[in-house]
Amino acid sequence: MRIHSDSFAFTFLLGLMASLPTFGIDTILPSLSATGDDLGATSAEMGLAMSVYFVSLGATALAYGPISDHLGRKPIVRFGCVLVVCASVGCMLAISLPQLLIFRVIGGAGASATAIAAFAIVRDIFDGEAAAAKMANLVLAIYIVPMIAPTIGAILLAFGNWRAIYLVPIAGALVLLVAMSGLSESARIDPNVRLSPAAIVRNYLRILRHPICMGNILCNAAAAGAMFAYFTGSSLFFINALGLKPYEYGVIFAASSLAVMAGTRVSGKLSRWGLSPAQVIATGLVISTILAASLLVMAIAGGNSAVVVVLVMVGVALSFGLISPHATNEALRQIPEIVGSISAARAFVQMAAAASSSAMVAALFDGHSAFSMALVMFAFCLLAIAAYVGIVRAPKD
Repeated sequence: MRIHSDSFAFTFLLGLMASLPTFGIDTILPSLSATGDDLGATSAEMGLAMSVYFVSLGATALAYGPISDHLGRKPIVRFGCVLVVCASVGCMLAISLPQLLIFRVIGGAGASATAIAAFAIVRDIFDGEAAAAKMANLVLAIYIVPMIAPTIGAILLAFGNWRAIYLVPIAGALVLLVAMSGLSESARIDPNVRLSPAAIVRNYLRILRHPICMGNILCNAAAAGAMFAYFTGSSLFFINALGLKPYEYGVIFAASSLAVMAGTRVSGKLSRWGLSPAQVIATGLVISTILAASLLVMAIAGGNSAVVVVLVMVGVALSFGLISPHATNEALRQIPEIVGSISAARAFVQMAAAASSSAMVAALFDGHSAFSMALVMFAFCLLAIAAYVGIVRAPKD
């Protein structure tokens, strides 16, 4: 059965492709302790199960982008899904931490392929407002998963054991594998172009030298860095500093996920009301920066208002929902013939920003305030503005 690009099934499959990497992150969170107990690993060692997955996601993206431009989107999706299935089965059968980590690396490599393909497919098929709307749907899908995945993982853990949780990425990958037969190849493949290391390097150099493309990539990544600052910092603040229970914090975290989803919807409405991508991005940047600055002022003054922190979390998350779809779309449309490589560069830079932001918040946390979260969040908001104003909107000669 052919799946048409204007159907709900097509939108659902794109969302599944984009969100498959998060299945390997959020679904397993409730099981880390049980996994460590079973495999004889400490909590710190179990943290490696997340770290190696993130590294694999980001690093392999750089290879998938050029390959998808040369061979097409469908082959890398199929390859990635096979890797996810094999890796998840390997995780289920693992009897030691090293075995688990090896299969987590493989799983990250597989999931990375589907996410790269999802963003590239949107730019292959859609343009203008339609492309921005589809990008918003992808961002929406990515942030729906963190709201429901931990609950699914907890249910599977309660009725089975930690190994059963890996059935979730297997199910998602199998759905995509079956669906690929109904999708048409969207990439515009030039048979005269050969794939070589030199060609891959040239493509990435083209991206680096294209100010609008690279500026939007950096703006999106910095905005993501601001959001990951509160991902890490809010957990430290609410649980470690204020003593909230994990399930109480879960409710607060869900509110921020809902805010990202709301932001993507507002982004689409603003576009339909006639606002340009630049105006929508600028709106998101201004809102997030003002909120981060307000939180920083409160933290410096010694305030510890949970209400203020929640309001800032929700506002920054909503701002990311405004910024990301348009910044991503604007980056991808600049060099249509290498959109897969651009998608890969976007994923890699965003992952690097998220990792560095989280690390800085954790390193600077003082044990009792929101200062580290506010400082890093504000810094990344300024970086996002600098990338957009100083590179994307800079006067061209």
